[in-house]
Amino acid sequence: MRKLFVIGIGAGDPDQVTVQAIKAMRQVDVFFVIGKGAEKQELVDVRTAILAEHVPQPHRLVEIADPPRDRTVPGSGADAAYRGVVEDWHERRAEILEQAFAETDGVGGILVWGDPSLYDSTLRIVERVLERERIHFDYQVIPGITSVQALAAAHRMVLHEIGEPVHITTGRRLREEGLAAGQSSLVMLDGDTSFTEVPGDDLYIWWGAYLGMPDEVIVEGPLRVVEQRIVRRRAALRERKGWIMDIYLLRRAK
Repeated sequence: MRKLFVIGIGAGDPDQVTVQAIKAMRQVDVFFVIGKGAEKQELVDVRTAILAEHVPQPHRLVEIADPPRDRTVPGSGADAAYRGVVEDWHERRAEILEQAFAETDGVGGILVWGDPSLYDSTLRIVERVLERERIHFDYQVIPGITSVQALAAAHRMVLHEIGEPVHITTGRRLREEGLAAGQSSLVMLDGDTSFTEVPGDDLYIWWGAYLGMPDEVIVEGPLRVVEQRIVRRRAALRERKGWIMDIYLLRRAK
């Protein structure tokens, strides 16, 4: 493989694919997709639909099974253990991708959900492959619309108050550290509905799941009023589809 494009494709809506992304995809001979099992086949199907709509030239789609990862290691005092688990997972992903890259002629492409710069491991893994120095290739990153932007658009909102910062974090960090003082906090990767553990009656939440997809669901309101509604809705959606991707913004009332 002589070149790799790492292409952000948006949060789920095929119309979020940028013109720059389309131009890059039309240079690709082989697309690599890391599959996450039958339950998340819909994520592969969305990528396939994007390729069918925007890539007229002949191309191959190589689906790679994602290696299993231990998700039972807690955070907090076990941060070193958590990082070790993630590092091991990245290393095994790099091994699989290195083999796929080595067997590929021409130009490769990886379609990344959202944007490669935000809570995505693709760029770290590509760098691991290059650091091994067994194969050599150039790569280019194409930015995409993130779930952060999709959430703001769905709720028709500005992510921050006037002149104030926005804090982007994870559910695990929210549980450990609480809400950042004086900031609007965007929370991603929260499989445990950590917003239910944040104290205070002055909180407002903007929540969204499957943003940009046909099943998109959004809820907003005072946190203590709508939190159980979100918990129930989220559980029902996950039960029905077998997976869920959601994000929310928390802010204290002035």
